Amino acid sequence: MAASSSLQLAAHRLPSPSSSAVRLPPDARLGIPATPSRRLALLHLGSAMHHEQLFRIKRSRLIRKVKGIEARAAGKTTRQASTTISKEEALEWVKKDQRRLLHVVYHVGDLDKTIKFYTECLGMKLLRKRDIPEERYTNAFLGYGPEDSHFVVELTYNYGVDKYDIGTAFGHFGIAVEDVTKTVDLIKAKGGKVIREPDHVKGAKTVIAFIEDPDGYKFKLLERGPTPEPLCQVMLHVGDLDRAINFYEKAFGMELLCKRDNPECKIAIGTDDVYKTAEAIKLCGGKITREPGPLPGINTKITACLDPDGWKTVLVDNIDFAKELE
Repeated sequence: MAASSSLQLAAHRLPSPSSSAVRLPPDARLGIPATPSRRLALLHLGSAMHHEQLFRIKRSRLIRKVKGIEARAAGKTTRQASTTISKEEALEWVKKDQRRLLHVVYHVGDLDKTIKFYTECLGMKLLRKRDIPEERYTNAFLGYGPEDSHFVVELTYNYGVDKYDIGTAFGHFGIAVEDVTKTVDLIKAKGGKVIREPDHVKGAKTVIAFIEDPDGYKFKLLERGPTPEPLCQVMLHVGDLDRAINFYEKAFGMELLCKRDNPECKIAIGTDDVYKTAEAIKLCGGKITREPGPLPGINTKITACLDPDGWKTVLVDNIDFAKELE
């Protein structure tokens, strides 16, 4: 059997208030038509023996009043379309940049049905919706807390597309719940699909179960105590585990939390400067798929890239993102 690797990023937050290569469909937010194909991403690493990697974005100090953010930006000269910096400067920038996981973005065939499942079965809240008729798509944002401090799901419905092929590269999302058995019973009562009944992880005391949402995305329920961030993991498969770890540590500033052996979407990450971030990504072997700059109509500055395995990530300007939430 050929060895395969998978990558898992955890949306881990410090206590306080505060993804085998797959090509994802183009981002609807960029105005590029999406096609029914593989989509997804956010991270849990594993391998044939099933290596799993847990990562954490260094805690962001982004959470502050918008006025304070704007004050910090005041007086800055207009950023250039490109920034030339040395490799050392680029990698040092990654360490200092204020980053946190913002969204996991993926496509669904029936937006209302998916929203109903996430709110009634998984306990998420519908935070906001936006319809962009000229681009023929609608977004819905759901999570367990406000977007300015929590990792949330961004669902995208493209007009007229009611089904997608998830493919084999995406693994699952991880959600922490206090009682897995009760949660599974609720999901069954609501007509949800349970694909693995509650059971202990082999060799551990943790109780888990697996379910599927209406589009076939898998969710792993993990029994844990109360947590401010229940949406805690996303699992992807990667072709070279060490290469993936190196990329996410250096280009994205993540920390390797742990590594253990066990028998199409994208992520959005906040950054203080999309131009410097794009330079660092290039130096670390990533491919820039959208040059840094503002989005038409919204003026939020972003850049998009592919990691060495082809997983897509969008980096979003922190100040612009805070303004979007006003």
